[in-house]
Amino acid sequence: MSRPLTAPPTPVGVGVGPLGPADVVRVARDGAPVRITAEAVEAMQRSRDVVESLAAGPVPAYGVSTGFGALATRHIPADQRARLQRSLVRSHAAGSGPEVEREVTRALMLLRLSTLTSGRTGVRPATAQLLADLLTHGITPVVHEHGSLGCSGDLAPLSHCALALMGEGQVRDAEDRLRPAAEALAAAGLAPVELAAKEGLALINGTDGMLGMLVLAVEDLRLLLRTVDVAAAMSVEALLGTDRVFAAELQALRPHPGQAASARNLVALLAGSGVVASHRGDDCNRVQDAYSLRCAPQVHGAARDTLDHAALVASRELAATVDNPVVLEDRTESNGNFHGAPVGYVLDFLAIAAADVASISERRTDRFLDASRSHGLPPFLAHDPGVDSGHMIAQYTQAAIVSELKRLAVPASVDSIPSSAMQEDHVSMGWSAARKLRRAVDGLTRVVAVEVLTGARALDLRAPLTPSPATAAVVRLLRDAEIEGPGPDRHLAPEIETAVGLVRSGAVVAAVQDVIGELA
Repeated sequence: MSRPLTAPPTPVGVGVGPLGPADVVRVARDGAPVRITAEAVEAMQRSRDVVESLAAGPVPAYGVSTGFGALATRHIPADQRARLQRSLVRSHAAGSGPEVEREVTRALMLLRLSTLTSGRTGVRPATAQLLADLLTHGITPVVHEHGSLGCSGDLAPLSHCALALMGEGQVRDAEDRLRPAAEALAAAGLAPVELAAKEGLALINGTDGMLGMLVLAVEDLRLLLRTVDVAAAMSVEALLGTDRVFAAELQALRPHPGQAASARNLVALLAGSGVVASHRGDDCNRVQDAYSLRCAPQVHGAARDTLDHAALVASRELAATVDNPVVLEDRTESNGNFHGAPVGYVLDFLAIAAADVASISERRTDRFLDASRSHGLPPFLAHDPGVDSGHMIAQYTQAAIVSELKRLAVPASVDSIPSSAMQEDHVSMGWSAARKLRRAVDGLTRVVAVEVLTGARALDLRAPLTPSPATAAVVRLLRDAEIEGPGPDRHLAPEIETAVGLVRSGAVVAAVQDVIGELA
């Protein structure tokens, strides 16, 4: 029986204007193809005409007829300029260490293409088209972990991509096979490019790697900050906390938008909870909850506001043309727009927020395990305390990750180190900030997953009291995923990994939203 035909994915158009964050995610993470717009082709040709006019003229033009960086004072004869571009790319493709993730390299390639199509870099349309073809055919150059100082942009990572356009270096094909670039290009029916004046420089002089990782991190953190509200609601509920502190009139006294949004989520998530209702009467002798419960909207909300600022910076960067020199209407001009400080700062800010949100999540989890603070739950949520250890070591795992996240929160962007014979004497370290943020996002995902796992077990132990419809949906999700409820000790690592997958995929938030509607 023949399989039904499915429509190919819709290409992402790359033109003279900015890409949207969703476009970056579609190409980087989902493998969407790309197409260059006709308007962009015309803009590129106009800027190319400017470059060729300068190349033919008697006046030295940086990057067109001179060397680079500290060697910018040397005039390069016309018959050596193609060699100049090849030499630039080969020498700058000097990365080291493990390969970075495919989605990072695809984001980097797409964002460099977006700058090329702005008509401000002077590359030929055919060169830009080959970069687009690599994305469409799923050919991903091997880019290494180490090599970028974030100024002038992400030189080494971008050079490894430019090397592939020349038919050199290593790539991974659409089936993730490691192959020589020339072989993979030929298999896709593509021919390498012979770089012309300025093209090598235009291909490598940008902040595209750090920006790509910022856009992907913003996407992931938006989901995670909804998920951590779900986890906090499960913890407040199962630890017999109150929902009264999340009332809108209290939040309005400190008008941070992120705080208000998180509090609204907590109110909605706890609505209809039999557990909360069970201790709402006059006989309750609890005065106030611990900070990790009571202040959840303040901490989660501060992270949300930080994320909104980072997203604003990302949107400005997506609208930017980052190259040096840049092509204006009638000339090229050197500039400093390649400096990664705006991106590096917010990457560091987000690592701080991720560490603190993980820290408060771990503190809520720890309260479940201490019989003196859990209000009637068994020690460590164990089936037979002493014989069984319950979730004791799951909290150890959280604590180890939180400790690492605190180290990752140390900013990279203040750690400038000079290079290029002191020509590049202040650099952004934005690539390093982005790399550690990716680890921080993964760590936060795991910490939140353990809180969800532990909160579900605790809610089961509160039976016959019933959880809210929203948190009950999360408990069902875990049980349907074959994470068993309370009982004798069993191998816990697979259950943690399953919970991590449910958090990362958005399944936890989706289960809640199916019941109570969209979370803020």
